[in-house]
Amino acid sequence: MRKMSMDIVREIKDAIATGDVTIGSRTTLGACSRGEISLVLIAANCPADMVADLVSKHPEVVLHQLDIVNRDLGTACGKPFSVATVGVKDAGSSELLTLEGNLT
Repeated sequence: MRKMSMDIVREIKDAIATGDVTIGSRTTLGACSRGEISLVLIAANCPADMVADLVSKHPEVVLHQLDIVNRDLGTACGKPFSVATVGVKDAGSSELLTLEGNLT
């Protein structure tokens, strides 16, 4: 991983510890539909149809595609499985909400 990814990983861990996040596509999509999510972090290898769904159905949510794959995103979340998306409800003491969207 590059240094930027390491910073993102640290911020994700901080948000999980001190804030409120959703882990996984179904949970994140549901929370987006309810208007609870302000930022979605997307794994580099997230399925294209999932990304297209997020872009088209939730234009109000900031979408940031990471340069780490779902296996590494799962590890960053402390999970023993792959994670395609992480939704941020409350960033806690992390700086995740300063990320700008990089998908349109």
